[in-house]
Amino acid sequence: MATQKPKCLLLGEIEHAFNEWNALAEFAELITPQSTNREDFIEECKSGSLEGVVVAFRTFASFAITGRIDAELVQVLPKSLKFICHNGAGYDQLDIQPLTDRKIRVSNVPTAVDDATADVNMFLIIGALRNFNIGISALRNLEWRGRATLGHDPQNKILGILGMGGIGKTLKRRAESFDMIVQYHNRKQLDSDQEDGAKYVSFDELLATSDVISLNLPLNAHTRHIISTAEFAKMKDGVVIVNTARGAVMDEAALVEALNSGKVRSVGLDVFEEEPMVHPGLVDNPNVMLIPHMGTFTVETQTKMECWNIENAKMALTEGRLKSPVPEQDGVTDWD
Repeated sequence: MATQKPKCLLLGEIEHAFNEWNALAEFAELITPQSTNREDFIEECKSGSLEGVVVAFRTFASFAITGRIDAELVQVLPKSLKFICHNGAGYDQLDIQPLTDRKIRVSNVPTAVDDATADVNMFLIIGALRNFNIGISALRNLEWRGRATLGHDPQNKILGILGMGGIGKTLKRRAESFDMIVQYHNRKQLDSDQEDGAKYVSFDELLATSDVISLNLPLNAHTRHIISTAEFAKMKDGVVIVNTARGAVMDEAALVEALNSGKVRSVGLDVFEEEPMVHPGLVDNPNVMLIPHMGTFTVETQTKMECWNIENAKMALTEGRLKSPVPEQDGVTDWD
């Protein structure tokens, strides 16, 4: 009698790495949920129809099916589930603590997004410094440059990177090619080889001395609204801010006030607090460059992410471990 294969649940869709995904059928039965919303997904879990699922592969868009993977949902997930492989670098859609408490291991794709996101980051920095959004909008209205004012060159401007992980380090290299001076702040200073010449400064010093501030830190309970009214007050007058991390690391209402007062001269945003909704004060302000969360929106990067995450799923199925477990679960050994 043949041994029954474990099940691998696909939450969302594979859009590029079809061959790699189908190859997992050698190790697992590949299934998808019947549900299309959170209420139905909870009931599907409770029904027992997903028992036997050992690995769940989830995409950012699968939020529409499951909602946030929080304590409520964790309670009803199949008892057989041991691994969740998240197809993204940021994983704020998952509450890691209740998953850890239930001994469900979680992975992400930590560096697959670095190049594409840093490229968008640099595009927004240049665009915000040069006031390109005003000129672009005016031209589409047949007004030539409209009310565009002189911008600023990036050369010799101090770029403060808040959160110099993989994307931040890649951005550093991009920025230095434009002769920007890079400083950064993390909760812990990096080793000198990882700093690669960047200056480590305190949080307050980064706010007070940077000409351009780039937000590149994950969203969690500690970083939500890490930039708000008090932090804007500490910044240089006319500072430029760029966010390609998560919208909620910055208080959008406070940002609108800082823009209206002139404290913040211009902004480049790829992420927003309540996606897909955008604060009207940002939409209406010509000094704000807006991109609809397209930091990783390339064929090459999306394919790289899927392949990386499929490798996580394969290792989970065949070796009982993950290629890239999330940092919060580093050092956790009591999985049995």
